[in-house]
Amino acid sequence: MAQRQCLLYNQGLIPYTVAWEQQRSLLSQRINDPTLDDVLLLMEHPPVYTLGQGASLDFLKFNPAEADWEVHRIERGGEVTYHCPGQLVGYPILNLRYYQQDLHWYLRQLEAVLIEVLAVYGLKGDRETGMTGVWLEGRKVAAIGIKVSRWITMHGFALNVCPDLSGFKRIVPCGIADKPVGSLAQFIPNITVDQVRPVVIAKFAEVFNVSYSYSERCLGEFFGTASR
Repeated sequence: MAQRQCLLYNQGLIPYTVAWEQQRSLLSQRINDPTLDDVLLLMEHPPVYTLGQGASLDFLKFNPAEADWEVHRIERGGEVTYHCPGQLVGYPILNLRYYQQDLHWYLRQLEAVLIEVLAVYGLKGDRETGMTGVWLEGRKVAAIGIKVSRWITMHGFALNVCPDLSGFKRIVPCGIADKPVGSLAQFIPNITVDQVRPVVIAKFAEVFNVSYSYSERCLGEFFGTASR
Protein backbone atom coordinates (compact mmCIF):
# COMPACT_ATOMS: atom_id res chain seq x y z
CA MET A 1 0.00 0.00 0.00
CA ALA A 2 1.47 3.35 -1.05
CA GLN A 3 2.07 5.86 1.71
CA ARG A 4 -0.70 8.44 2.01
CA GLN A 5 -0.36 12.09 2.92
CA CYS A 6 -2.32 13.10 6.03
CA LEU A 7 -3.07 16.62 7.25
CA LEU A 8 -2.61 16.77 11.01
CA TYR A 9 -4.62 19.25 13.06
CA ASN A 10 -3.40 18.93 16.64
CA GLN A 11 -5.97 21.04 18.47
CA GLY A 12 -6.71 21.94 22.07
CA LEU A 13 -10.03 21.99 23.93
CA ILE A 14 -12.76 22.12 21.30
CA PRO A 15 -16.56 22.15 21.91
CA TYR A 16 -18.11 18.97 20.60
CA THR A 17 -20.44 20.78 18.18
CA VAL A 18 -17.46 22.60 16.62
CA ALA A 19 -15.56 19.35 16.10
CA TRP A 20 -18.68 17.77 14.64
CA GLU A 21 -18.97 20.66 12.17
CA GLN A 22 -15.29 20.29 11.25
CA GLN A 23 -15.70 16.59 10.53
CA ARG A 24 -18.83 16.98 8.43
CA SER A 25 -17.24 19.74 6.36
CA LEU A 26 -14.03 17.75 5.78
CA LEU A 27 -16.07 14.65 4.90
CA SER A 28 -18.21 16.59 2.43
CA GLN A 29 -15.12 18.06 0.76
CA ARG A 30 -13.64 14.58 0.28
CA ILE A 31 -16.86 13.08 -1.01
CA ASN A 32 -16.87 15.85 -3.64
CA ASP A 33 -13.14 15.44 -4.34
CA PRO A 34 -11.77 11.99 -3.35
CA THR A 35 -8.23 13.04 -4.33
CA LEU A 36 -7.91 15.33 -1.29
CA ASP A 37 -5.44 14.33 1.43
CA ASP A 38 -6.60 12.44 4.49
CA VAL A 39 -6.93 14.26 7.83
CA LEU A 40 -6.33 13.44 11.48
CA LEU A 41 -8.01 15.73 14.02
CA LEU A 42 -6.75 15.45 17.60
CA MET A 43 -8.38 17.33 20.49
CA GLU A 44 -10.05 17.29 23.88
CA HIS A 45 -13.70 18.14 24.58
CA PRO A 46 -15.50 19.89 27.43
CA PRO A 47 -17.88 17.46 29.21
CA VAL A 48 -20.40 16.00 26.76
CA TYR A 49 -22.39 12.79 26.25
CA THR A 50 -22.86 11.37 22.76
CA LEU A 51 -25.17 8.59 21.59
CA GLY A 52 -24.73 6.56 18.42
CA GLN A 53 -27.49 6.75 15.84
CA GLY A 54 -29.14 3.59 17.16
CA ALA A 55 -28.14 3.98 20.83
CA SER A 56 -30.67 3.15 23.52
CA LEU A 57 -31.73 5.79 26.03
CA ASP A 58 -31.91 2.94 28.55
CA PHE A 59 -28.15 3.34 29.00
CA LEU A 60 -28.58 6.88 30.33
CA LYS A 61 -29.04 7.18 34.09
CA PHE A 62 -30.63 10.60 33.69
CA ASN A 63 -33.38 12.23 31.66
CA PRO A 64 -31.63 14.02 28.77
CA ALA A 65 -34.54 16.46 28.46
CA GLU A 66 -33.96 17.66 32.02
CA ALA A 67 -30.20 17.27 32.35
CA ASP A 68 -27.72 20.09 32.81
CA TRP A 69 -25.22 18.18 30.66
CA GLU A 70 -24.67 18.49 26.94
CA VAL A 71 -26.07 15.46 25.08
CA HIS A 72 -25.94 14.79 21.32
CA ARG A 73 -27.18 11.94 19.15
CA ILE A 74 -24.73 11.56 16.29
CA GLU A 75 -24.13 9.49 13.15
CA ARG A 76 -21.61 7.00 14.50
CA GLY A 77 -22.35 3.44 15.51
CA GLY A 78 -22.29 2.28 19.12
CA GLU A 79 -24.05 3.27 22.32
CA VAL A 80 -23.56 6.19 24.70
CA THR A 81 -20.14 7.50 25.70
CA TYR A 82 -18.68 10.45 27.58
CA HIS A 83 -16.02 12.96 26.59
CA CYS A 84 -14.24 15.37 28.92
CA PRO A 85 -10.86 17.07 29.40
CA GLY A 86 -8.06 14.59 30.01
CA GLN A 87 -9.36 12.32 27.25
CA LEU A 88 -7.56 12.49 23.90
CA VAL A 89 -10.02 12.24 21.02
CA GLY A 90 -8.99 11.43 17.46
CA TYR A 91 -11.13 11.87 14.36
CA PRO A 92 -9.50 10.38 11.24
CA ILE A 93 -11.02 11.48 7.94
CA LEU A 94 -9.62 8.72 5.73
CA ASN A 95 -10.60 7.52 2.28
CA LEU A 96 -10.59 3.76 2.77
CA ARG A 97 -10.41 3.20 -0.99
CA TYR A 98 -6.70 3.96 -0.57
CA TYR A 99 -6.38 1.47 2.31
CA GLN A 100 -8.86 -1.40 2.56
CA GLN A 101 -12.58 -1.17 1.89
CA ASP A 102 -13.30 -3.17 5.02
CA LEU A 103 -14.85 -1.63 8.14
CA HIS A 104 -13.72 -4.45 10.41
CA TRP A 105 -10.15 -3.94 9.19
CA TYR A 106 -10.44 -0.22 9.92
CA LEU A 107 -11.75 -0.79 13.46
CA ARG A 108 -8.96 -3.25 14.19
CA GLN A 109 -6.42 -0.73 12.86
CA LEU A 110 -7.70 1.95 15.23
CA GLU A 111 -7.43 -0.53 18.10
CA ALA A 112 -3.89 -1.38 16.97
CA VAL A 113 -2.89 2.29 17.14
CA LEU A 114 -4.04 2.52 20.75
CA ILE A 115 -2.54 -0.83 21.75
CA GLU A 116 0.79 0.36 20.33
CA VAL A 117 0.48 3.61 22.30
CA LEU A 118 -0.01 1.68 25.54
CA ALA A 119 2.96 -0.53 24.73
CA VAL A 120 5.22 2.54 24.66
CA TYR A 121 4.41 2.94 28.36
CA GLY A 122 4.93 -0.74 29.12
CA LEU A 123 1.19 -1.41 29.32
CA LYS A 124 -0.54 -4.33 27.60
CA GLY A 125 -3.71 -3.24 25.84
CA ASP A 126 -6.24 -5.97 25.09
CA ARG A 127 -9.15 -6.53 22.75
CA GLU A 128 -12.36 -8.17 23.93
CA THR A 129 -13.98 -10.70 21.61
CA GLY A 130 -17.09 -9.31 19.94
CA MET A 131 -16.48 -5.77 21.24
CA THR A 132 -14.76 -2.67 19.91
CA GLY A 133 -12.22 -0.71 21.93
CA VAL A 134 -9.13 -1.32 24.06
CA TRP A 135 -8.96 -2.67 27.61
CA LEU A 136 -6.21 -2.50 30.20
CA GLU A 137 -6.34 -5.11 32.97
CA GLY A 138 -10.10 -5.41 32.51
CA ARG A 139 -10.80 -1.68 32.35
CA LYS A 140 -11.90 -0.04 29.12
CA VAL A 141 -9.45 2.78 28.44
CA ALA A 142 -10.34 3.53 24.81
CA ALA A 143 -13.68 3.68 23.00
CA ILE A 144 -14.14 3.63 19.23
CA GLY A 145 -17.15 4.62 17.16
CA ILE A 146 -17.15 5.41 13.45
CA LYS A 147 -19.27 6.52 10.53
CA VAL A 148 -18.27 5.80 6.93
CA SER A 149 -19.81 7.49 3.89
CA ARG A 150 -18.67 6.42 0.41
CA TRP A 151 -15.70 4.79 2.13
CA ILE A 152 -14.65 8.04 3.81
CA THR A 153 -14.49 7.90 7.60
CA MET A 154 -15.52 10.26 10.38
CA HIS A 155 -15.78 10.08 14.17
CA GLY A 156 -13.09 7.83 15.66
CA PHE A 157 -11.47 7.04 19.02
CA ALA A 158 -11.28 8.40 22.55
CA LEU A 159 -8.35 7.46 24.81
CA ASN A 160 -8.76 8.06 28.54
CA VAL A 161 -5.44 9.54 29.57
CA CYS A 162 -6.18 11.43 32.78
CA PRO A 163 -9.89 12.36 32.80
CA ASP A 164 -12.24 12.74 35.74
CA LEU A 165 -14.02 9.39 35.36
CA SER A 166 -16.99 10.39 37.53
CA GLY A 167 -18.98 11.47 34.46
CA PHE A 168 -19.12 7.87 33.30
CA LYS A 169 -21.20 7.02 36.38
CA ARG A 170 -24.23 8.72 34.82
CA ILE A 171 -24.31 6.20 31.92
CA VAL A 172 -23.73 2.58 31.06
CA PRO A 173 -20.62 3.27 28.95
CA CYS A 174 -20.92 1.76 25.46
CA GLY A 175 -23.80 -0.29 26.84
CA ILE A 176 -21.37 -2.52 28.75
CA ALA A 177 -22.51 -2.85 32.35
CA ASP A 178 -20.04 -5.47 33.62
CA LYS A 179 -16.70 -3.88 32.65
CA PRO A 180 -15.41 -0.71 34.34
CA VAL A 181 -13.97 2.31 32.56
CA GLY A 182 -10.35 3.12 33.30
CA SER A 183 -7.58 5.53 32.38
CA LEU A 184 -3.84 5.56 31.83
CA ALA A 185 -3.44 7.74 34.92
CA GLN A 186 -4.56 4.81 37.07
CA PHE A 187 -1.41 2.99 35.93
CA ILE A 188 0.92 5.94 35.30
CA PRO A 189 0.33 8.72 37.86
CA ASN A 190 0.71 12.29 36.59
CA ILE A 191 0.58 11.34 32.91
CA THR A 192 -0.86 14.13 30.75
CA VAL A 193 -2.62 14.41 27.41
CA ASP A 194 0.20 16.57 26.06
CA GLN A 195 2.66 13.76 26.79
CA VAL A 196 0.52 11.20 24.98
CA ARG A 197 -0.33 13.30 21.90
CA PRO A 198 3.01 12.80 20.07
CA VAL A 199 2.90 9.07 20.80
CA VAL A 200 -0.58 8.77 19.27
CA ILE A 201 0.54 10.83 16.28
CA ALA A 202 3.56 8.58 15.71
CA LYS A 203 1.69 5.30 16.14
CA PHE A 204 -1.17 6.39 13.90
CA ALA A 205 1.40 7.16 11.18
CA GLU A 206 3.02 3.75 11.62
CA VAL A 207 -0.16 1.68 11.65
CA PHE A 208 -1.83 3.49 8.72
CA ASN A 209 1.41 4.15 6.80
CA VAL A 210 0.86 7.89 6.43
CA SER A 211 3.18 10.88 6.42
CA TYR A 212 1.98 14.15 7.91
CA SER A 213 1.81 17.63 6.57
CA TYR A 214 1.06 20.49 8.93
CA SER A 215 -1.10 23.44 8.05
CA GLU A 216 0.17 26.80 9.20
CA ARG A 217 -3.43 27.89 9.47
CA CYS A 218 -5.37 26.83 12.55
CA LEU A 219 -8.33 24.65 11.62
CA GLY A 220 -10.39 26.64 14.11
CA GLU A 221 -9.69 29.80 12.11
CA PHE A 222 -10.69 28.00 8.94
CA PHE A 223 -14.07 27.21 10.45
CA GLY A 224 -14.46 30.55 12.19
CA THR A 225 -13.81 29.09 15.63
CA ALA A 226 -10.90 29.13 18.02
CA SER A 227 -9.00 26.35 19.74
CA ARG A 228 -7.03 26.78 22.91
